[in-house]
Amino acid sequence: MQPIDRILETILYVDDLDAAERFYGGLLGLALDSRKDGIFVFFRCGNGMLLLFDPKASRRSRAVPAHGTEGAGHVCFAVAEADLDAWQARLGAAGVEIEQEAAWPRGGRSFYFRDPAGNSLEIASPSIWGLSEEAQAEPGRGPDPMSRQGG
Repeated sequence: MQPIDRILETILYVDDLDAAERFYGGLLGLALDSRKDGIFVFFRCGNGMLLLFDPKASRRSRAVPAHGTEGAGHVCFAVAEADLDAWQARLGAAGVEIEQEAAWPRGGRSFYFRDPAGNSLEIASPSIWGLSEEAQAEPGRGPDPMSRQGG
């Protein structure tokens, strides 16, 4: 048996799926995978998935066990260290407030901001955890932030 080697899905809860789709798909450039009105919108992110659920709908039992939480969640997106400033500029140009910037003890930097639902998001270099940037070369990681400055 092989060891677990990655996180396949990450879930955040949002109260407005349309606003979330515009933010994650339009501004952050994640590829839309699927959507079910009033329940969820799913995005591809590298070799993983970001699942956005309406919290009320996710608490009802369906084909999967009911789930949900109250309050803001957190997700950190990985980009190359050289791309951090471009991502920060892209978000700023779209009116997204950068809440905090950090330089980490293992190396690398990150910055924090909020999605329309109030979830805490972070964009960071993988080096903040002592990881390499090699995984960033995989297909489906999203657009080059410099290629879509207008958003």
